[in-house]
Amino acid sequence: MLKIGLLGAGRIGQVHAVNIAANPRSALVAVSDVNADAAAALAARFGAEARATEAILSDPAIDAVLIATSTDTHSSLIEAATAAGKAVLCEKPVDLSLARAEACLKAAEATGKPVMIGFNRRFDPNFAAMKAAANAGEIGKAELLSITSFDPAPPPVSYIKVSGGLFRDMMIHDFDMANFIMGATPVAVHAVGTSIVNPEIGAAGDVDTAVVTLSYADGRIGVIRNSRRAVYGYDQRVELLGSEGLLSAENVLENTVTRATAAGVSSAKPTYFFLERYMAAYAAEWEAFVSAVLDDAPVPVSLADGVAALRVAEAATRSAQTGQTVAL
Repeated sequence: MLKIGLLGAGRIGQVHAVNIAANPRSALVAVSDVNADAAAALAARFGAEARATEAILSDPAIDAVLIATSTDTHSSLIEAATAAGKAVLCEKPVDLSLARAEACLKAAEATGKPVMIGFNRRFDPNFAAMKAAANAGEIGKAELLSITSFDPAPPPVSYIKVSGGLFRDMMIHDFDMANFIMGATPVAVHAVGTSIVNPEIGAAGDVDTAVVTLSYADGRIGVIRNSRRAVYGYDQRVELLGSEGLLSAENVLENTVTRATAAGVSSAKPTYFFLERYMAAYAAEWEAFVSAVLDDAPVPVSLADGVAALRVAEAATRSAQTGQTVAL
């Protein structure tokens, strides 16, 4: 039984708490948060204790920690937890600074403790099936990857100001998905971004609509499209064209009913946001982490993977700011 300390009792921390408690091989022992009341409430829901972060990290009875705190704390907490002998699952991104993330990678690797980064989309059943089909050679050699990721509505501008920007905060999921599906990192990145959804986002120094082109050493191409606004729901699609066919992972809809009348054919909208869309992926992600720690299985999304995605995000940010293609 893996005994877990949860750092962070916000929205994503609550999602992880459910999966920790539901897994027969893990138990939620303690919860910490800068908001003591939030930590106490979440701990009470699952029969855990609310403790200070330092108390969780220093407790030898706790085997692993799940880091669901604000991004600016991730690197420091990964370093402290691994130094204390804990296995770690940390939400993305590793850090807002690539240099800081690389330093964290070096420090964590020196401890030998497993660290997994929470790119949960790799564990989505649809995307995982696409990856398996591509690996099996079902469409020959992959040539062109297209990823669409549109949020239903933009977050508050107050969040935008501390998020690190669309490329590090939102599109980083898609950079990791591209690395995952293509089995390689790109050699060049070209990005275009604008703030047409909400001018206040632009005034805060960020973009809300962006397209990135990824170029690979063997000539393959990836295209990622992001928008902070899709009024019809959470649009999450991936398409992979190969030399012998096409793989497509479509949206998960609110229901599977199709209406066909004289007026036309219609279906339900995509699920509204990430909690509904990726709940199964979060559970599968947690099971993969438990297996990595208890069964000594490979960590499926390593800290190095997290740094690799951030490296692409940094390049995209520079490209969007300068208008130039950035080599990696």
